[in-house]
Formats: sequence, C-alpha cells, structure tokens
Amino acid sequence: MSENSIKNPEMYDSLRDDGASKEKAARISNAAANNGSSVVGRKGGQAAPYEDWTIDELRERAGELDIEQRSSMAKEQLIKALRDH
Repeated sequence: MSENSIKNPEMYDSLRDDGASKEKAARISNAAANNGSSVVGRKGGQAAPYEDWTIDELRERAGELDIEQRSSMAKEQLIKALRDH
C-alpha cells in the first residue's frame, strides 16, 4: 500500500511508532478514517510496543515475516527490521 493511499497519516505514524507493520498500520488507519476510530478501537486489542517484547518474541515475529538473519540481530536491529517490513 503506498503512502498516498493512507487516509489518516497521523494514526498511521503513531501505529508505526508503536511497532505495527506498514500493512497493519495502513489497514487500521484507513479503517478508522472510513468507519470512525471508536468503531475500529472496539474491534481488537493492541500489542505492546516492540521495545517491551523479549528478544525471543521479536525473533519469533521476525520468523513469521521471513526476515533473514534474525538470529544474529540485536534487539534494536530486530525492532528496526520489523518496523521496516
């Protein structure tokens, strides 16, 4: 999804800062723009920011996303790779 199709850029940026992938942040911010944030907020929980995750949890998530070289990455590198994905 291109950044031009983001309907709520502030929410998108906030979600990315909290660790959401580009795709997830776009889906949520666009749904909020279309349906109202109170409706979207009731649909599901929110994961803790990546900084609060253990390195094992980060590596597991990186594996789900097929991020290469994850086993040799430090926590900060994993967080960046997950956010850039």
